[in-house]
Amino acid sequence: MKHLLFAAFMAVGILSCSKDKTVSGNNALPGIANATVKLNGMFTPTTGITVKGEARMVSDGTALALLLYNFQVSAGPDLKVYLSKKDSPFEFINLGPLQSNSGNQVYEVPAGTNLAVHKYVLIHCQQYNHLFAIAELKP
Repeated sequence: MKHLLFAAFMAVGILSCSKDKTVSGNNALPGIANATVKLNGMFTPTTGITVKGEARMVSDGTALALLLYNFQVSAGPDLKVYLSKKDSPFEFINLGPLQSNSGNQVYEVPAGTNLAVHKYVLIHCQQYNHLFAIAELKP
């Protein structure tokens, strides 16, 4: 009986967890529902990669967030989201692991980030140093 109870508890715990943090709306960060788009850019793929969607830099007046909108990219290992000074990983800010290969996603942008300098959004495979997609943020 003890093992059955433990198994049931584990099943509930596993089913209630979500490894995919894809958001379905604009409410993943406080205030994002009231945010305005400051910059945006369409993703373009590198050789052998398929990508679609848009990168949108949004602000609620106090915080910045990166929204990947209508996003979809080829699967790959160890994919990260970067803000970079160039259209390749150069003096970049790592916003964290790609949350999902498809769907809308939100990433918090560190306070003080200079978007005039870090104007490229990159999807990059850190493990194999392979660039998957690029979006240049423009007004």
